[in-house]
Amino acid sequence: MRNRFADVFYDLAKDDPRLCIVVADISPAGSIARFREEFPERFVNTGVAEQIMIGMAAGMAQRGLKPFAYTIATFALYRPFEMVRDDLCYQNLPVTVVGIGGGVTYSTLGATHHAQEDVALACAVPGLSVIAPCDPLEAEAATRWCATQEQGPVYLRLAKAGEPVLTADAPEPWEFGRLRTLRPGRDVCVLSYGAIMDMTLEVADRLAAAGRSVCVKSVHTVKPLDRAGVEAALKDFAHVVVIEECAPNGGLGMQVKAIAQETGAHCRLDAFSLADAFIHCYGSHADLLAEHGLSAERIAAALL
Repeated sequence: MRNRFADVFYDLAKDDPRLCIVVADISPAGSIARFREEFPERFVNTGVAEQIMIGMAAGMAQRGLKPFAYTIATFALYRPFEMVRDDLCYQNLPVTVVGIGGGVTYSTLGATHHAQEDVALACAVPGLSVIAPCDPLEAEAATRWCATQEQGPVYLRLAKAGEPVLTADAPEPWEFGRLRTLRPGRDVCVLSYGAIMDMTLEVADRLAAAGRSVCVKSVHTVKPLDRAGVEAALKDFAHVVVIEECAPNGGLGMQVKAIAQETGAHCRLDAFSLADAFIHCYGSHADLLAEHGLSAERIAAALL
């Protein structure tokens, strides 16, 4: 996802001189490095000063530019939270805050780099849209939308690197603010977003092998949430499942449960998320997810 974002941003920036990028002590790689070399006046590295990164992006937006603030997710959102809230959201500026390594994808770097609450935190801020693509193709679509939108600030949550393409054959296109069907089905509807979609599809395969017809939907726009789409899933399916790489409090699962209660939904509803805990585990991304209770085997077993 990170590389696809960089490639698309570079291509768009060649045609739109308003596009610029502000980073905080992160080494530009791939096409972002090319962007810095070709357009040095539109690339700023503030160093270990994330608050300044956000404030500078706000000032650029007020001058008519289209800035992207880009760094590791915990440092893009947590450290400069007051500036995101006051400089960007209070003033409704069209700045995209790009958080690399959402969830626990920076597994081996420890809790300081685990953005396990980022989606919930971002969803709580008035006016801040939250987009979490599940693969490089959705990352491309989201980047193109962010580069042209004027409605306000966005938190764009990306994974780190190496994510497979999952949506090449999706029957529905990516559209901001709308659920997207990746696989049609009749019995079970699984809602997911972000890099954990790969595991979600494996869960769907396990359920299908057990005789269930499984629909998988990408909730790439976590905010504003497609409430009508969620309501339709709760109404049309006997079993709805939410799988997300986010803390449970304030995440998608909690929102879907609230909608189910408000609408009197009668379906079975299960939600799987990161634990409400700091997990002291060193290992790969899959190892961290497993310690949080997230694995295709365990989720499928709980659903069957």
